[in-house]
Amino acid sequence: MNRLLRHLKKLPEVLKNIIKVNSIEFTQFNLYFQDESRFGLKTHIGRCLTAKGVKPIVKYQHAFKNTYLYGSFSPINGDSFVSEIEGTTSEIFYNYISEFAKYKPEEFKIIIIDNAGFHSLSKYDIPKNIAFIRIPPYSPELNHSEKIWAYIKQSYKNRVFENLNNVKQWLYDFVSKELTTEKILSITSDKLFLDAYKGSFAC
Repeated sequence: MNRLLRHLKKLPEVLKNIIKVNSIEFTQFNLYFQDESRFGLKTHIGRCLTAKGVKPIVKYQHAFKNTYLYGSFSPINGDSFVSEIEGTTSEIFYNYISEFAKYKPEEFKIIIIDNAGFHSLSKYDIPKNIAFIRIPPYSPELNHSEKIWAYIKQSYKNRVFENLNNVKQWLYDFVSKELTTEKILSITSDKLFLDAYKGSFAC
């Protein structure tokens, strides 16, 4: 708990320094939570409604073909950038970040990420409109993209898909229809992060 508190206390200063250094070239800034989540053919079991005293029975499939959603979600304005990609490597992550940088290229993107091994991009040139803030290890509660995945998986549970293309189509439809700006704001909003971000623009 102490390390989380220390991290949050430093956050306003870290944000302020990032914005100050890059305000010469950029006038638009945004804050994003970034993460990945696996989705596949193996049935995601979850609770469901049934009549009292009746044990629910759901179809189950034990299979191991998977894909991943890579997503960045803003608690500031509800903006998002989501890609479905098979695999988790540094090269894949770098390609995702490079494409994200091209999305609203005039915007400087401050990205909250965890310390997954493939998030290490020391061998790559980071786009000039990207900066990372890494959260402490084992602190998923500081990355609210986790809440986005939980929201998606509430609808994903207890489903059986014929093949991986069906999974991909379901994810595409859900993200397109359900992850609205308003929904992203309602899920990712956090007073500590919002106050730190807004305060970083104070003179």
